[in-house]
Amino acid sequence: MAKIYIIDVTNRDGVQTAKLGLSKLEKTLINIYLNEMGVFQSEFGFPTTKHETFYLQANLELAQMGVLQPIRLEGWLRAVAKDVEIAFSRVPGIKHLNLSISTSEQMLKGKFLGKKKKEDIIGMMVEAVDAAKSYGAESIGVNAEDASRTDLDFLIKFGLAAKEHGADRLRYCDTLGYDNPFIIYETVRALAENVGMSIELHCHNDLGMAVANSIAGAKGAIDGGQDAYINTTINGMGERAGNADLVAVALAATKSKDFTEKYQPENPIDLSKAWKIARFASYAFGVPIPINQPGVGANAFAHASGIHADGVLKDANNYELYNFSELGRGEPELVETGREICTGEYSGISGFRHVMGQIMGKRALSFHDAKEAEEILELARYANVEAQKPLVEDELIFIAKYPEIAKKLLTLKPLEY
Repeated sequence: MAKIYIIDVTNRDGVQTAKLGLSKLEKTLINIYLNEMGVFQSEFGFPTTKHETFYLQANLELAQMGVLQPIRLEGWLRAVAKDVEIAFSRVPGIKHLNLSISTSEQMLKGKFLGKKKKEDIIGMMVEAVDAAKSYGAESIGVNAEDASRTDLDFLIKFGLAAKEHGADRLRYCDTLGYDNPFIIYETVRALAENVGMSIELHCHNDLGMAVANSIAGAKGAIDGGQDAYINTTINGMGERAGNADLVAVALAATKSKDFTEKYQPENPIDLSKAWKIARFASYAFGVPIPINQPGVGANAFAHASGIHADGVLKDANNYELYNFSELGRGEPELVETGREICTGEYSGISGFRHVMGQIMGKRALSFHDAKEAEEILELARYANVEAQKPLVEDELIFIAKYPEIAKKLLTLKPLEY
């Protein structure tokens, strides 16, 4: 039986949320949390974008060190052979790619202004796939941008050409959130049956159906005999109305009626990490979690109605589909209301050692000497400059444990004129 795999794209599509963004250290922590959750792959950035270079290299080093294992790290780029060349020149160790090109009539007319025909689109795509294979790419996903507004016959032709040249997955992009669960099931099943290649679902939430479309599309791929790869973002971040939410997709894939018996994730998602990763992404993006967010919203397990309260107190299963503890919730959150020593870009060594002593004491870590403490403080200062917000405990611990990696994450090399 074909399986479901989760590819989280927070560090690619999530960071394209207008007016928001993440520091390179925050993106790295997200990769670590995704790995802890059991997510199959992280679309961790843009290997053709210069300011991403050191971050991507540093995360691949973490993978070699075993810190980011077994999660796969995959880069996104245009399906242009020259871009593939640039990607491998800047990030030679990259092994997994998604190559993207627009396929719909709307994009041919409105984006390419009629300068490219369908044959040109396929030609550019296969040239990029061939280039990626020549550089040693181990897996290649080929993205049909605006697939939901693309003629099915052309999508099949596009997918078959990708398969012939060695691509591993066809990414069906509902770029405008245009699909619904009924039509995406039929379309994706037809693609799976006629192309004979794994199908990746990339659904946006413009009509509020990204999660439902992702699950329906996955069902279509599996019913068509192929593995399904669902794209998610943490807290549903992403362009415009966002993408399919990671936690909601994981819950739907494991809890929804008459689904989980047949359609199983190949890599079990550790839902006990859900609360932690959702809170961190909320803090890092500066976007509160909606109170009614599935699983992690403030009201996800709140009961006001007398009938509901009475029922849930008698047996939680009366009014809760799953238990809050499954999501890693239940511990009280402590807020300091007295004296608080903060770390920031202007911190001194005394206050920093006090804060780090409290944090590291809980984890049985310590500085070897005063010189090491000064060096870690300097890195923490730079991290605060980049993030423009106080660092969380895990970020400070990461800097203390991996200072050389942290240096790379904090290094930007502007263009030289």
